[in-house]
Amino acid sequence: MSVQKPKLSDLSQSIFASLGLPTAHNTLNLAPTRRACLLLVDGLGLQAIAHYGHEFPIFAQLIHLPQLESHFPTTTVTNLTSLGTGVLPGIHGMLGYTVRIPGTDRLLNALKWDEKIDPLVWQSTPTLFEQAKAAGFNVTSVGDKRYEKTGFTEAALRGATYLGANHTPELVSETVRALAEPNSFAYLYTNIVDNAGHNFGVGSEQWLVALKTVADLITRLCNELPRNTSFYITADHGMVNAGHKVILGQENQLMNDVTLVGGEPRMRHIYLTPGSIGERVGQWRSELGETALVYSKPEAIELGLFGETVSEESAARIGDLIAIAQGDLVLIDPTRIEKESAIIGQHGGVTAIESEIPLLRAVI
Repeated sequence: MSVQKPKLSDLSQSIFASLGLPTAHNTLNLAPTRRACLLLVDGLGLQAIAHYGHEFPIFAQLIHLPQLESHFPTTTVTNLTSLGTGVLPGIHGMLGYTVRIPGTDRLLNALKWDEKIDPLVWQSTPTLFEQAKAAGFNVTSVGDKRYEKTGFTEAALRGATYLGANHTPELVSETVRALAEPNSFAYLYTNIVDNAGHNFGVGSEQWLVALKTVADLITRLCNELPRNTSFYITADHGMVNAGHKVILGQENQLMNDVTLVGGEPRMRHIYLTPGSIGERVGQWRSELGETALVYSKPEAIELGLFGETVSEESAARIGDLIAIAQGDLVLIDPTRIEKESAIIGQHGGVTAIESEIPLLRAVI
């Protein structure tokens, strides 16, 4: 495989190392600081900024650091967990939007969670937030109030003091409050661009309104954050506007021997009946051709798609077959045709538009 670009796990490790956390590694060589703020704009890929950022002056005023690459799969669940823990997906085990709960015939939707699953057991790696808090740093997470006590937040981002804020003035004031004292880190999250992309498409009028809201948020933060705060902006993935749709099992044999369809339309975890894997991998490759990359579980692990190390717990969650859509293809679950077909902006795959993410810095 080609040389890997730095990822979100490298960014979070480096920020905490720049603050002085001894267990973190400053692989990005960030300058030492006593206050740091990280704004993550869900869904704002590097190519989207390149195409539309010129419409908002703040993007020209920011320092564009060497780009990052989204973890695979290029989806929020996986990437926010790598950000929170500072480790690769094969270790933390949050491997997609939905994955099979081992030993069951059920999928875990990591954003909606499952009350039967303990998030601290499902994702047991200590977060960087926990480590920093234990070391005496002020660690705060600022985001929508509805996310405060979710299973996903507990699994991926636990350890920070959560400050709920739903609109730009609240987001700014709570972030400023979080950084009032030195030795502080504030993580700020917004999904307004991601929502607009899913519902209306990247580049749509509604998406541009969302991007303007983000530009205004960044501008206000630049003006109001305490002086000498290291302020970074990034994303978890980019987005492809869906084009060609393949409904699994409709006018094709792609549901043969399938017991569960996991992942999402751009990256599928496919769970198969025992003994059918070899035949079905060949069939999927034959039917999809160059429109998708298809791997067996051992091949995906060998390729390092989920990182150099994949724990036994993580391996048990990976699909028997992995299908990664190329171009603008989406692979639709036959039990969710209407809902998945209505989503315009999609992500999860390995194309540049999905995987290239920005790293921006403001001088405060």
